[in-house]
Amino acid sequence: MIGKNRSSYGKLRAPRSSGHEPIGVAEHLKDPKVRIVEVDVDTKSYDEGHVPNAIAWAWNTQLSDTVKRDILSKEQFEELMASSGISRDTTVVIYGDNNNWFAAWAFWQMKIYGHADVRLMNGGRKKWLAEGRELSTETPKPARTSYSASAADVSLRAFLPQVQAAVAARASALVDVRSPQEFTGEILSPPGLPETCQRGGHIPSARSIPWGKAVNEDGTFKSLEDLRALYGGEGIDGSKPVIAYCRIGERSSHTWFVLKYLIGLDKVTNYDGSWTEWGNLVGAPVEKGAAAAAKG
Repeated sequence: MIGKNRSSYGKLRAPRSSGHEPIGVAEHLKDPKVRIVEVDVDTKSYDEGHVPNAIAWAWNTQLSDTVKRDILSKEQFEELMASSGISRDTTVVIYGDNNNWFAAWAFWQMKIYGHADVRLMNGGRKKWLAEGRELSTETPKPARTSYSASAADVSLRAFLPQVQAAVAARASALVDVRSPQEFTGEILSPPGLPETCQRGGHIPSARSIPWGKAVNEDGTFKSLEDLRALYGGEGIDGSKPVIAYCRIGERSSHTWFVLKYLIGLDKVTNYDGSWTEWGNLVGAPVEKGAAAAAKG
């Protein structure tokens, strides 16, 4: 995962403030204190071969309340952890396809409910496959645990009223992490993804910084220097609280992770209502086309 000490692929890097040291994934495949979890956009990928002893979470059923269109409730989260064989002191390693797109969403929810040691595998599924590392088609069946989650830490999450107030007062820096075509309003959602909106465009004053710009070609995160240049060049430098958003909150979880745990900004939230909420609101202000220059 990522943290205060940068390391090569194959390491689990702990967040800056966690106090956890980096450890290697391959050396902990059978560690009873470590639970490895795969979370993919394509939920069928796991069955084709995965990191040995990894379990899988389906983002569209196990990591969301499909009735309320929300993240998991505290009770739902506790059940997922217990059925996954995870205790409060378990080190949880999350990885997935699409450069850890939905893996970051799972990470974000785990931090909301107070799990201390949760990490992203740098490079995700893409890097693991590219290096020809060991794969398994066996599905582990971990023994059930008892899990009591912390109350939801809402300081990590932005809700619609907060975003509306921030836009009106120009009090926060907004980062739109969707594709340039979504940002300008040319398209409403990525091809093949059904959950969408009535109107295209972006939230006024938002900067367009697609989430994928934070990673290298091999799926690993870019250097701290490059990340600071990427976001700082668009005025995202910590001088204002930052709100990241996308379509349903999964890509913006990735950017939230980068800003909070790699760059180390203090006040970063993920607006998971994102464009499926804002783009369906009656009377909400919407801008179309490219944003003005950051220094403009």
